[in-house]
Amino acid sequence: MHAVRERCVWTQQIDHRDLVPYLVEESAEVIDAVESGTREDLREELGDLLWQVLFHAEIAAGDPDDPFDIDDVARGLTEKMVRRHPHVFADAVASTPEEVLVHWNAAKAAEKSERTSVLDGVSEHMPSLALAQKLVGKAGQVGVSAPAHRLADPATEAELGDALLALVQLGRSRGWDAERALRERLRGLRAEVRATEA
Repeated sequence: MHAVRERCVWTQQIDHRDLVPYLVEESAEVIDAVESGTREDLREELGDLLWQVLFHAEIAAGDPDDPFDIDDVARGLTEKMVRRHPHVFADAVASTPEEVLVHWNAAKAAEKSERTSVLDGVSEHMPSLALAQKLVGKAGQVGVSAPAHRLADPATEAELGDALLALVQLGRSRGWDAERALRERLRGLRAEVRATEA
């Protein structure tokens, strides 16, 4: 990566913001490989995603004010994983996945003690359905419920997919934008959570 950054005229012009679309694309391609690809596809796409990490770290290494490199990234990740796994690297005990999450969440809360809202750290750039799932969980932590609606009651995840698709089709037939509708409602849910926390 260092050689490419140093010798490739296109790469020399790229900054962190320029790479964002490629990061999104490569992440999506990893998901495709996991969900419907081959082992070879997954290996290739993980490499492409890793290239994005290496690229960002190389750009950061050249920052005149606050440089860091891939070794700093790896060191920080290692320290975080050790802190969040005291049942592996220290004397804590966790014999169930739920107990592991207790340790993980306690370590994360200590690391992020400056956060004042359950919404802090939740990216608004997540895909809207993933964001909705995350925000509904966060809202529940402070006693805010997502709106009730008279929708079908799917019995399986596949039926849930059918119900979501049917809602998108209904919205489309009425000239509505399902993505915009969900994002606008999520902004309202965020506001409700912040009001409750205040």
